[in-house]
Amino acid sequence: MEYRLFLRPIFAFIVAFIMFPLRSVCDDLSYNIPEETKRQYVIGNIAKDLRMDVKQLSARKARIDSEDSSKRYCDINLNTGDLIVAETIDREELCGSRMSCIVSNELVLENPLEVHRIILQIQDINDNAPRFPNERIHFEIRESAVKGQRFRLHEAHDSDIGNNALNGYSLEKNKHFVLNVHDTADGGKYAELVLEKELDREQQKEIDMILTATDGGSPQRSGTAVIHITVLDANDNVPVFSESVYKVTLAENTPSGTEIIRVSATDADEGQNGEVTYEFSRISHKAAKLFSIDKTTGQIMVVRETDYENEKNYEMGIHAQDGFTNF
Repeated sequence: MEYRLFLRPIFAFIVAFIMFPLRSVCDDLSYNIPEETKRQYVIGNIAKDLRMDVKQLSARKARIDSEDSSKRYCDINLNTGDLIVAETIDREELCGSRMSCIVSNELVLENPLEVHRIILQIQDINDNAPRFPNERIHFEIRESAVKGQRFRLHEAHDSDIGNNALNGYSLEKNKHFVLNVHDTADGGKYAELVLEKELDREQQKEIDMILTATDGGSPQRSGTAVIHITVLDANDNVPVFSESVYKVTLAENTPSGTEIIRVSATDADEGQNGEVTYEFSRISHKAAKLFSIDKTTGQIMVVRETDYENEKNYEMGIHAQDGFTNF
């Protein structure tokens, strides 16, 4: 009997494992903190919130990293485990008019590597009062103005948000005018002077009244402007802008001194009655630092480089007046 032996080659497979350090991303830690909180203020306790012995923080070389490598607003006390304020936060400077203001950081622990996202919800405080673009609002109104005629006033701006933002206007009691307050489409408010009793230039050539803007914060803050009215004879035409809304696309970091647009209003009157001048009627505190307007030409210029990351949109009201009457 013949036997045949078949030998098959045996291949040995060696599996090599390459070890990489694991980055374990864990639950977020979220804290609320009012803006303008001073340095060293205790926001919370990291050790307690992670149910960790304080000694492990030092042993595992705990540190706070900023997610975008920007300014670090919080730090950790390794002796106590407290999360503390490292840099005072100005919500208006950091987030502008956005309702939600969030600062994100990372808590990094080593051996083993463990990362927790720390979210700081920055709460608005009522640290800003409403402000008018100008301390004096000038009107020159003819004595033939009829009862019920309206005159729109410059709007006040408040950098705060929510209940701390602009809430309303009031007018000093006087014989000729009352105040009507209206809501705007974007949630703001503006006021109009309404003529309640006809003017008489021979009896009173000038009228001064205090206009007050208040916010809804507690304690309440306010700002004022003086309305100065000069009573004059008739001026038949008012300045009319070539466009009701001017829209401009502006490149980031546009250099100072660049003209971005030139607004134009015309007045059909002749002489001084037809000479038109321009000014901002509503502008935020931040925008006022970046833009200027030429009173005689309507040319709007960049006076400081713009930054897309700081603010993406700016809205400004522009006021045109002729030699006699403001509209």
